Amino acid sequence: MKYENLYYLYLLPAVPLLILGYLLVFRKKAADLNRFANSKLLQKIGLSLNLRMLWFKAILVTVGVLLLIWALMGPKWGYHWEEVEKKGIDVVIAVDTSRSMLADDVKPNRLQASKREIEDLLNVLEGDRVGLVAFAGAAFTYCPLTSDYGAFRLFLNDLSTNLIPLGGTSLSEAIRKSIAAFDVKAKNHKVIILITDGENHEDDPIQAAAKAKDSGIVIYTVGIGKKEGSYIKVIDEGGRETFLKDRQGQVVKSRLDEITLNKIALETGGLYTPSYGTKWGLEKIYKDNIAKIEDTTYKTQRVKRYIDRFQIPLFVALILIVAEVFFPESRRGRARL
Repeated sequence: MKYENLYYLYLLPAVPLLILGYLLVFRKKAADLNRFANSKLLQKIGLSLNLRMLWFKAILVTVGVLLLIWALMGPKWGYHWEEVEKKGIDVVIAVDTSRSMLADDVKPNRLQASKREIEDLLNVLEGDRVGLVAFAGAAFTYCPLTSDYGAFRLFLNDLSTNLIPLGGTSLSEAIRKSIAAFDVKAKNHKVIILITDGENHEDDPIQAAAKAKDSGIVIYTVGIGKKEGSYIKVIDEGGRETFLKDRQGQVVKSRLDEITLNKIALETGGLYTPSYGTKWGLEKIYKDNIAKIEDTTYKTQRVKRYIDRFQIPLFVALILIVAEVFFPESRRGRARL
């Protein structure tokens, strides 16, 4: 047996309160009758209380309430098999985890802002599979394509600048790993969302974008940071906050390379969006662009569907509660409470 919603178990404490309420009502009825007339007169006019009948009526209502709570919980038993088609778009999100993503021109820093936007995106996905690629000087698939958004969130929360020891930023490697994350045999639409400050320290990413286009993949690029750039705050060996310096001891300033990101997106028919605009956000990018791509069935499977049975306890509960009114409370004889 399965249940739709176990939260209604919190209503169970109302049952002993209901019994206590009945007890107080019975006592009040007896007291009111005794104030109205003496016991001999009550017996003659047939207004004495039938204690057994009162408790029988209380039991009917109490059992009825218990059955109503059970019905609200949505009991299910028995099942049938059903063919279900899963439709959606495959989306691989490639996130820059290089140390330049620690710059705080986007609060609290570029990486945390990116993770926040991805979290917002997950809230609007409907059936789409999503994967995660982390990259810096190298890249790797951190979470394979999945429709289990809870599992994806675990990987997303663990994303940090310590994942990849190789410094620098290789956009081309990020694109290649993202392409490899897709199922080659799948015919559904494929999208890469590339989130980075755009500083490329390796080979030409436009060539990698051309390979993505040949594979039918559209790339949407998101530039994290501001045009004027920002210094990168790090923690030194003494635990103090300081600015990142290069090998010559010069303070490093990370700047957003919008030209490269625009070229990557245009190469595949995608779109570039900067993070400093008022109308940016992965949720908006998805709703305005990606969600409009026609869904494709990527999997058909048999699913076990349990049968709702809440109607049974609901029907019995209504019968018991309605039947309670047809039993008399009084009898000839003395009330005993």
